[in-house]
Amino acid sequence: MNDPVPATATLSEQGEAFAKNIAEATELSQQIWLRMMQGQMDADAPAEADPLNLAPSYGELLRVLFDNPQQVADATLEYWQAQAALMQQSTLKWLGAESIPEVKLPHMASAGKRFEHKQWQENALFEFVKQSYLLASGAVQDAVHSVGEMAPKERRKVDFYTRQFLEAMNPANFFALNPEVLEATAAQKGENLVRGLKMMLEDVERGKGKLLIRQTDMTAFEVGRDVAITPGSVIWQNEVLQLIQYAPATENVQKTPVLFIPPWINKYYILDLNPKKSLVKWLVEQGYTVFMISWVNPDEAQKGETWDSYMQAALAAIDKVLAETGVKSVNLASYCIGGTLTGTLLAWLNKKGDKRVASATFFTSQLDFEDAGDLQVFVDEQTVQLVDGQMEKGYLPASAMANAFNMLRSNDLIWSYVVNNYMLGKEPFPFDLLYWNADSTAMPAHVHHFYLEQFYTRNNFAKDTLVVQSSPVLLADITVPVYHVASKEDHIAPAHSVYRGARMMSHAAVRFVLAGSGHIAGVVNPPAAGKYQFWSNGDAAAEGLEGWLAGATETPGSWWGDWDGWLKGLSAQQVPARVPGAVLGVVEAAPGSFVKRRFDVS
Repeated sequence: MNDPVPATATLSEQGEAFAKNIAEATELSQQIWLRMMQGQMDADAPAEADPLNLAPSYGELLRVLFDNPQQVADATLEYWQAQAALMQQSTLKWLGAESIPEVKLPHMASAGKRFEHKQWQENALFEFVKQSYLLASGAVQDAVHSVGEMAPKERRKVDFYTRQFLEAMNPANFFALNPEVLEATAAQKGENLVRGLKMMLEDVERGKGKLLIRQTDMTAFEVGRDVAITPGSVIWQNEVLQLIQYAPATENVQKTPVLFIPPWINKYYILDLNPKKSLVKWLVEQGYTVFMISWVNPDEAQKGETWDSYMQAALAAIDKVLAETGVKSVNLASYCIGGTLTGTLLAWLNKKGDKRVASATFFTSQLDFEDAGDLQVFVDEQTVQLVDGQMEKGYLPASAMANAFNMLRSNDLIWSYVVNNYMLGKEPFPFDLLYWNADSTAMPAHVHHFYLEQFYTRNNFAKDTLVVQSSPVLLADITVPVYHVASKEDHIAPAHSVYRGARMMSHAAVRFVLAGSGHIAGVVNPPAAGKYQFWSNGDAAAEGLEGWLAGATETPGSWWGDWDGWLKGLSAQQVPARVPGAVLGVVEAAPGSFVKRRFDVS
């Protein structure tokens, strides 16, 4: 890295430093493009012309626009009148007029955090660029969302991808239109661009020609040292999971142990992020014997795994928990897709008359996928086929799902880092949650295909047409007591969708709880933090979430204490604390080796 230009440097020296930095930035840009082109040539499969299957949806939108000329004409006229008024207002500001009439602009998009720099408000030119963009993006989104009649699924898909395009076109994403970047470049004589493009080149190299945007300092954390550090032992493993038993923190513990079935889309330690946020540590301190499934990060060795084999692996883990503790049943706790698997497992066990599960808890887990949120825009028959093509080696690369989740919040998880890292040249802040988010996993091909096809595309579990282990299973087959948590602002498992699934467990005693915040913060919300709130209303009896919420009681803080009370209400019997591996033995210390398994992006 070039040495910073001293403040006492002459104008000539400053100009020389600026020219040198711009030349180096130009050279770095060329290296980045060459590496990206090389990555494209090295790709195993040719690039798809329409990998997201957008042509049919936008073709339908075009038809709708042509079929509604008056509505389009009215919206267009309103837009250009607003742009003219905005131009007049901005010109008066630029000329320094003392009295400027206030202009009411229709369909303005939200400014958000991307326009916080003072020049977006104080400089007439940049303010016009901002306002013009917000007006245009608001008008486009309004037209896409409201013109004519479209099938809801097609409308949602077009709306989502239009939003992605508009967020990419945000003027804050462009060097020449971002006053903060221009200010930093002038002050640092272009050193920010050199630092940023060096980071970009490193990220392209790390992605083998694809840009893998760093969201945090990945060197600041280590699994087992900074995250996933609750004491315990791996007491058993097979080809797809390790079973962790955590060390007790109390003299006596609840007789019935708790086994977590986390998602395999991400690694389990979101539930054991650090001592202050760890649900695992907190649960151990409340007097529970806690077990955790740590799913393998799969490669070609797991290409034969299926939904049924993952169910059998979870069932084998239950058997090992029972053998280790000497009890006859276990309390299951599951999260996201782990909850979807748990639902199918519970229904199948009940049909077999199997009583090994005493209760089940679901964290933001969808069982009915009729309206499954923004992720649903990625899934239709053609895109499932394209995903199958990405899984020729028997697994879906980790980067594929990571990219999809980042697109759900592209302003926060993509574009803000593009500006901060590559234009401003700032190293991202160390953040354990973003470290976990970037610690992505691959997925076995058959397991992922089954999930997309049977749940997202066909919604077979909710339609009573799902078959697992060669047996049809229904949500109504679940009969154990259930604690069901949804998050009010969840964009991955929408609360109303989670509630629908909870209601379909018609033969189970369901306690439904709605937590404040989103998919992660709504679940990982320790009581000591004093954040958010939760709503409770007995069971899931109302027809819809709105009706349930109308009669619900709001309680400040975390729902964890409510869950603890519910679990102990099922059985308060205690036994002496259990030492991990006292019966089955110890394979290795927690967090184990499976969670540390990482692969290069492919």
